[in-house]
Amino acid sequence: MKNVPRIKSTSENPLEWAAHVLNLVPTPMVETLSAAILARSVMVAARLGLFAALGAKAQTPEELAQDIDADAGAVRKLLNVLTASGYVRYREPRYALTAMSRKWLLPSSPDSLHENILWRFYEWQAIDYLEEFVRTGKAIEAHETLSAEAWPAYQRGMRSAANVLANELLRRMPVPFGAKAMLDIGGSHGLYSAGLCRRHPGLRSVILDLPSAVEHAAPLLAQERMGDRVVHRPGNALTDDLGEACWDLVLMAQLVHHFDEPTNRDLFERITRALRPGGVFAIVEFFRPSSPQAVGQTGMVMDLFFAITSFSGTWPPEELAAWQREAGLTPKKTIHFLTAPGVGIQAATKPRNASPRRRANGAHRTSFADFQSAVG
Repeated sequence: MKNVPRIKSTSENPLEWAAHVLNLVPTPMVETLSAAILARSVMVAARLGLFAALGAKAQTPEELAQDIDADAGAVRKLLNVLTASGYVRYREPRYALTAMSRKWLLPSSPDSLHENILWRFYEWQAIDYLEEFVRTGKAIEAHETLSAEAWPAYQRGMRSAANVLANELLRRMPVPFGAKAMLDIGGSHGLYSAGLCRRHPGLRSVILDLPSAVEHAAPLLAQERMGDRVVHRPGNALTDDLGEACWDLVLMAQLVHHFDEPTNRDLFERITRALRPGGVFAIVEFFRPSSPQAVGQTGMVMDLFFAITSFSGTWPPEELAAWQREAGLTPKKTIHFLTAPGVGIQAATKPRNASPRRRANGAHRTSFADFQSAVG
């Protein structure tokens, strides 16, 4: 976990470096005012179509202002901020996108984060709630308060973010040999399910997600053209029957941070029962360091953000592995992504000689025939 990037004030020349070392730089001012203005500049540029317009051709501020229906003087100032920050380059008298922006912010790029940046306007509202959260400890239940307008933006934004991880995730996911049936809990847009099924021709996947998520993610899954190999099932993983010994792979990507410890422990036990012997339960998550002194700013920042939005937060991979072990699984070595520092896979395997684990109270013992028929 060394060399993990973090958000911080940086030096642009030797004198500034010396000032940083001597603690002469007003770092809090840089990391609040400057960072906030830069973040909002990128968001507004995306919403106004600035990156798309410059992607077509280099333009002067006047040409660009006419193209995106904005004020030329204000556009010039916005362009100068983006130029100083590496998003745009300037060759008098025109501005053009840098390679970084062409890859990540041009809407037509296969790696584009455009939709995720637009989702940031909604996330900004949650960030504004931080003071109230710290004062009261009361969180926002984001999935229960999303408007009809926000749901499709949320699904597009999550699909855009998932694309960043997709190549490494698909390559490093520990799929059991000969796997046939996959359960993708909270997989909404279906990017990971579709990718894994393409990579493993015998695999079929059921995506279990909230009804509102399925409704607005259905068009995104349709774009994958996977037919009946990847299907949605509206429901709730916390209450629905997941079956018993019917899945070779269960994937939970960016979901455990929404649940507290008792909820996760219960869910892990039910997933263990649902796995076939030799099956794999894979968690893809932001990882929180086990100590505040450890390297891992991303995990700590996201821990706070998810506490605001869903009552819980991120977890150390060691803790996730402990819950998997207690549920009867054998944890694998944690995989840390190279392309997305702070994110990785904590997977575990169900022993081939595992005996069924049942709750004494018989909870969650309803029919799961619909799951079995979905995966053949």
